[in-house]
Amino acid sequence: MQADSHTDSVAMSTPTTPHILVVEDDREISTLIARYLRGNDCRVTLAGDGHDMDRALAESRIDLIVLDLMLPGEDGLSLCRRLRGTSQVPILILTAKSEDVDRILGLELGADDYLAKPFNPRELLARIRAILRRVAAEAPDTDERRRLHFAGWTLDVSLRQVLSPEGARIAITGAEFDLLHALCLRPGRVLSRDQLLDLTQGRAAGPFERSIDVLISRIRQKIERDTRNPEFIRTIRSGGYLFTPEVTRS
Repeated sequence: MQADSHTDSVAMSTPTTPHILVVEDDREISTLIARYLRGNDCRVTLAGDGHDMDRALAESRIDLIVLDLMLPGEDGLSLCRRLRGTSQVPILILTAKSEDVDRILGLELGADDYLAKPFNPRELLARIRAILRRVAAEAPDTDERRRLHFAGWTLDVSLRQVLSPEGARIAITGAEFDLLHALCLRPGRVLSRDQLLDLTQGRAAGPFERSIDVLISRIRQKIERDTRNPEFIRTIRSGGYLFTPEVTRS
């Protein structure tokens, strides 16, 4: 299902207008989301399933995907996993389920944030803007190279890439990159989960502390030699996390 062409043509006149892809099979909900986002300076494309989503991604540059978990055919979790294999576009998942496990699983698969149904459209917009601000904040600087180095690893802030000591590019989601970047900027400091949430997701993300634990676990799997005895990101009991390596810039 495609977005109304007239409405989108108006939104496209502003270069900074974010293009949001809403993957939701409930026509009433998707129409409500589209109307509200368009009324707040967003361009919106609607997709009713994974096939429509793939077509929209092939035809347009998408800045963020709002992805429902309960979809016909390929479900939202499967789509999230597949997207993360080829794309770093931010993903905000919607779920009607109340169990934490569904939200945690979405984050483990690479989603940047989540929102449970029913939700206030204003909160959805706030979360979308918070994610887009994080992405924009990491845009390349014109006056300096921005690379951080630790223990042979390289964090390229301009390109939002992580390179191994062997020079191989490591697959990493936007949320993982933001958290690793926050840690690299504060080596030797114990950072609580609340502090890390504020640094990476902002207050709009809500007090979902376990999301930080999920992201830390995923980062450790990618950069630590032994995840059971991590050297780089240590857990501080009743404190939070400590990034131990010396960090240099270039």
